[in-house]
Amino acid sequence: MRASPDDHLTIGEIIRRTGMPASALHFYERKGLIFSERGSGNQRIFSRHMLRRISLIIVAKRLNIPLSDVAEVFTTLPTDRAPTHKDWQRVSRIWKKQLEERRRAIEFLEQELTGCIGCGCLSMKACLLLNPDDALGGQGPGPVRLQEPNVTLPDGPSTRRAT
Repeated sequence: MRASPDDHLTIGEIIRRTGMPASALHFYERKGLIFSERGSGNQRIFSRHMLRRISLIIVAKRLNIPLSDVAEVFTTLPTDRAPTHKDWQRVSRIWKKQLEERRRAIEFLEQELTGCIGCGCLSMKACLLLNPDDALGGQGPGPVRLQEPNVTLPDGPSTRRAT
């Protein structure tokens, strides 16, 4: 007999298939990321299609994608039926866009690590050249150049390079 996305699996079967502990599954359920029903004997049962959601949660955790981002994407998926191929394509496009934005931010950080990030530390020689007299300190706390799209020194041009 062929497995259907709407087949039900016990929590034990979900644990065996995903490697996730029951406590994590309960947590994800409380967060609205996965859903179960109650079967005979009041045991939790999950639709087989929840395996894909759990797998995506596992991958997201590995990539340090916040659960809030996962939850946001999952809100576009149906909970009462197995998502269609079209549903998953839509989610994939959303995540692809988010991942591209993260990749650009990481690449920018990588470029800026050798120069001034506008933190106001004035401890590196580059800071004395790129942020004289801690001019960026007046624009807020933290790594100003990495947090803001265009930071301008009080008497000069934008300190952010084009990416």
